[in-house]
Amino acid sequence: MMDKEIFQTLEKHLMEDEVPSRYINKITSEPFFTEYPFKLLLKLKGIKQSPKYHPEGDVWNHTMMVLDEAAKVKNRSSNPRSFMWAALLHDIGKPDTTRERKGKITSYDHEKVGADIAKDFLGEFVSDEEFIKEVAALVRWHMQILFVVNNLPFAQVKDMKKEVDIEDIGLLGWCDRMGRGNPDPKTEKENIEVFLEKCKIK
Repeated sequence: MMDKEIFQTLEKHLMEDEVPSRYINKITSEPFFTEYPFKLLLKLKGIKQSPKYHPEGDVWNHTMMVLDEAAKVKNRSSNPRSFMWAALLHDIGKPDTTRERKGKITSYDHEKVGADIAKDFLGEFVSDEEFIKEVAALVRWHMQILFVVNNLPFAQVKDMKKEVDIEDIGLLGWCDRMGRGNPDPKTEKENIEVFLEKCKIK
């Protein structure tokens, strides 16, 4: 298949499958997945994460879990297509930013790096700049929930609200947190509510 045909088939599964990770896990063994730009996704395999926050394992495992969570709620987003692609690409910046420092695994600024990579990835297949912009913005701002809820200096609510619907960020954040080993739905729901409330008054 040509790259664009592969993209369209992948998008069809993202939009229609109840469990899209099944299809994506299946195509990772295809030769095209080792070539650019699909290899940007393949690089997620084996990238370690903090076992404290990500007991599910590497970034690939986490991404597949987030994707399946996103499939359950995509129709609550303002643009399901952009939302599903953002779920797939939300941590695509981690391979380039993950470091182990003094026994601690970090991936500082992976959301910023990831937004640029997401643009490059999608730009290989589509020319719809608004769509690419929407996906990249979701990737760029998906960590703001952590920053805003915990009153960290990295919170940039005003800048975020200029680029993305905070309800969509809240929904993606929910999927990000539920797509892990042993999540606490009650706590995570409360965190999303706090995030949205703080954003609305700023």
